[in-house]
Amino acid sequence: MKTVLKTFAAALLLGVAAMGVAKADPVKIGVAAEPYPPFTSPDASGKWVGWEIDFIDAVCAEEKLDCVITPVAWDGIIPALTTKKIDLIVSSMSITDERKKTIDFSNKYYNTLPAIIGPKDKKFGATPDDLKGKVIGVQVSTTHAVYAKKHFTGAQEIKEYQTQDEANQDLAAGRLDAVQADSIALVEYLKSDQGKACCDLKGMVAPDDEVLGPGIGAGVRKEDTDLKAKINDGIKAIRANGKYDEITKKYFDFDIYGGPAQSN
Repeated sequence: MKTVLKTFAAALLLGVAAMGVAKADPVKIGVAAEPYPPFTSPDASGKWVGWEIDFIDAVCAEEKLDCVITPVAWDGIIPALTTKKIDLIVSSMSITDERKKTIDFSNKYYNTLPAIIGPKDKKFGATPDDLKGKVIGVQVSTTHAVYAKKHFTGAQEIKEYQTQDEANQDLAAGRLDAVQADSIALVEYLKSDQGKACCDLKGMVAPDDEVLGPGIGAGVRKEDTDLKAKINDGIKAIRANGKYDEITKKYFDFDIYGGPAQSN
């Protein structure tokens, strides 16, 4: 009987040990289900690539997290987080006080100015006076939409689009006079065949910290304090060990961490 009990106890201990090293649940990384180069885009095979993908892969590797990219419609990405369809938003989301009412954020991981682009054959700037009477395109549920409605009150119309690509397409087709979005994403668009043919950069909008916030962060549920801490530790580590700069140099020839304003 003692032998049987010892064998049972040993088996039980092995089972507990196995449970202790069981693989953790994957962390579902929510990205907007649309091309947003150079940050996030599906390649020809459907794999998601870009600066933000490389960035979060490096953070997850540093913190030994099993991360899985999970595309979600942009205008539903915060509800997807709060209802636990995803665990983290890594999709060029600006840290704002309004969003903090619902979710929390990691520390900033990049920052960039919003810009205005428009047709090449029309000369104007990025001030409220320049945009009076114009039809301006912005992506829905972004800080750009909030900014345009606050500052460009003299515009003929502020048109909201489900994706940035749709706004860019309408600008190229002559249905818009201007588009406001993240300057890095718009410069990338202006390098495309369509962008080169139709449009140019009109200028950067004036800063508004209340609307635009201090930078881009990873969105996390308020109660997920452990995950937030791991992401912050990972960001700090890859900035300290050079991995952040290594990734950034693959996409940009300038610093994107300390910019003066910001994105979505």
